[in-house]
Amino acid sequence: MDRSFARRLRLILAFLAAVACVAAGVWRYGYVQALHQIADRGEADLLLATDRLTGQLQLYQTLAVVTADHPTVTGLLSAGQDNGASEMMRRLADKTGALEIAIVSPAGFVLAASSGRLPPRIEGARYLERGLQGSLGEGHGPAPGGRDQSDAGLRGSFEGWDIGQLAADERATRERAGEGRAYFFAAPVFHDAGGVLGALLVVVDIERVEAEWRGARPAIWFTDAGGEVFISNRTELLGWRRAGVGIAPPGAELAEAQAGLRQKIVAGHVIWEERWSPYVPERGLYLVQELPVIGMQAETLLDVEPARRLAGLQAASVAALFLAFGAVLFLVLERRRGLLELNERLEARVEERTLELSAANLRLSGEVAERRTAEAALTRAQAELVQAGKLSALGQMSAGISHELNQPLMAIQQYAENAAAYLTRGQGEVAGENLVRIGDMARRMGRIIKNLRAFARQESEPVKRVDLVGVIEAALELAEARLRAGEVKVQWHAPSEPVWVMGGEVRLGQVVVNLLTNAADAMTGLARREVAISLRHVGARVEMEVADSGPGIREPERIFDPFYSTKEVGAGEGMGLGLSISYGLVQSFGGAIRGRNRPEGGAVFVVDLQGAEG
Repeated sequence: MDRSFARRLRLILAFLAAVACVAAGVWRYGYVQALHQIADRGEADLLLATDRLTGQLQLYQTLAVVTADHPTVTGLLSAGQDNGASEMMRRLADKTGALEIAIVSPAGFVLAASSGRLPPRIEGARYLERGLQGSLGEGHGPAPGGRDQSDAGLRGSFEGWDIGQLAADERATRERAGEGRAYFFAAPVFHDAGGVLGALLVVVDIERVEAEWRGARPAIWFTDAGGEVFISNRTELLGWRRAGVGIAPPGAELAEAQAGLRQKIVAGHVIWEERWSPYVPERGLYLVQELPVIGMQAETLLDVEPARRLAGLQAASVAALFLAFGAVLFLVLERRRGLLELNERLEARVEERTLELSAANLRLSGEVAERRTAEAALTRAQAELVQAGKLSALGQMSAGISHELNQPLMAIQQYAENAAAYLTRGQGEVAGENLVRIGDMARRMGRIIKNLRAFARQESEPVKRVDLVGVIEAALELAEARLRAGEVKVQWHAPSEPVWVMGGEVRLGQVVVNLLTNAADAMTGLARREVAISLRHVGARVEMEVADSGPGIREPERIFDPFYSTKEVGAGEGMGLGLSISYGLVQSFGGAIRGRNRPEGGAVFVVDLQGAEG
């Protein structure tokens, strides 16, 4: 075994040991957290069970206290008058479900009872002694046996029922469940002048109390001061007794019971591991709650196997994750070791290629510099092409613009001569009117020259917020002479408010002028020559439509190609770049331009621009 293999084996064993330690820690943490949750739920279940038991017993306690003041009870004890006391006790027992209700004299004699279960005289009962002393007595023990008068007493109340069969069924039930159990309440009956006349005894059938929650989860039992399980939702546990830290079946010796039980503390929780009962979990969380009101304590044992399974699943998941990571890491390290060996062989070849790559890098650097120079030249050419397109449009409109400027100049000259003549004659008011007209003409010429200067200059400002209505108005002024010369009717209804879009004012004006002049050129010689401009909002965008009544587009898919033109060769108008330049300008604004034929004839161009808030 070489040293390299031994070193890798030691690393693997150390990693597996570390994974085992981490998995054990995860299992412990997950198990403790699950135990906390089980304990919280168990304490809530135990509290609910104790509240239910004490609440049910409280009803019978209230029955004893309230009935002790009944005139029939006090009359029987004070004057010896049995005014239907036994019948009243029977009715109360039937209505409340009490096992027995009886009136007891100070000497312990049963004067009236709901049935014949009680002996004629009750002796040695601590709860009765407390009741006869003026306090509310409570106690528990075996249920009073014997039903000497049950058939006769109940026959009148349940006419038509098989009383014998009912008694037989009850006896069979009690034989299956073991000896009957009862809880006793002895309420003192006071004389009006003071003193105790006797006691009202209410006997509660514990089996009836248990019937509502028997078999419910978890297993809960109530042990008395002697350590005997007196009440439980598991019938099999009744009569078991405390044996050390646990409980054992009747007759089991302490050593035998302890041999089947092991107790340990986990994070402050008591865990029982028992082998002496098939009715409670073999491994469970033990909880206890004292009930001094009824002289018992409530206990439960909660199954912790789900917590162990959950903790095991978490530990297994973490271990699998670490093992997978370790396997991948091992493979990576092995691969790296192999790559290091290959790297040693490749280093020599790399050195040989380094000189070749250095030379190639020098050549590439020269090519990159040439490419950057070409890109800069292309950018300048594109800018010059846009400017050439604008100047070409200005050249086409020059005759009309000259007329637009010449006409106001001639009018200004005439108005000035007229004003001078009127001033000579002393007609200053008429001369003033001529001067006002001269001012209007000068402003018109200034506006035309301003639009020309703006259209002709090279715009370098970035995209910004532009009033599209103002751009269209300026473009119409620039193209007015061309449109009038071509007898083109323009349909344009300017909105009352500005329409803001993102773009460049000069470049956007060039797009509108190109569309208007192209439409005028396309309609040359036609009887109907109309151009319609409209704006509409489509969500956050604004669409401008320029529609004409011309012959339409011959090849819509090529309309934006450079140097593509539908004009005759030698016409001397345009270079076929107007729409191509407009396409590039609109795209630079983050917009789009589309051209199509209209069903009713003519072409329509749609310029889609990003809207901007005013």
